[in-house]
Amino acid sequence: MVFGRSSRKQRPVEPVTLKILVAGGFGVGKTTLVGAVSEIRPLRTEETLSEAGRPVDDTHGVESKTTTTVAMDFGRITLREDLVLYLFGTPGQDRFWFLWDELAQGALGAVVLADTRRLEDCFAAVDYFERREIPFTVAVNCFDGAPQHPAESVAAALDLDPGVPVMLCDARDRESAKDVLISVVEHALEVSADRRRAAASAATS
Repeated sequence: MVFGRSSRKQRPVEPVTLKILVAGGFGVGKTTLVGAVSEIRPLRTEETLSEAGRPVDDTHGVESKTTTTVAMDFGRITLREDLVLYLFGTPGQDRFWFLWDELAQGALGAVVLADTRRLEDCFAAVDYFERREIPFTVAVNCFDGAPQHPAESVAAALDLDPGVPVMLCDARDRESAKDVLISVVEHALEVSADRRRAAASAATS
């Protein structure tokens, strides 16, 4: 008797889809990062900065910026055959923060982009995710000519909890941005596992 390969077709893998937020201050590179890694044409909601808005939008350090995100950026990247990330870039200005609660629903984790020239601009994003217990990675976008500091110094300056990843990146570079997203997923899964273990331990004690 001759045995051949089974004629049954393998079922296609249904990928797990995860939602990741990309947050940070005004002009820090959120739209750039989403655009750098997205395998689809990213959805952008950018408007031209107006003279009326300049007193509200602090452009110190990013004087060349001419547009701003007013709702969100959206992109998608497939990390593996079975893992797809949906990326939601949040607006950076205070007046658009009412959108954050909607965007944050169902998010596995977040990227907080930071600029060492305006490090204080990411404090609000760090506080937001800490209060809502959403795991996040801080990614320092290394702008040309900006001061370079070790990740440990940035973590100390932001007073981050132990275990929060901090890494240097170039938001324009696909591989660099992809490494940031992988860090977010790995950190978020570790945090989720720790919480499950803590809950199980509390239930049995």
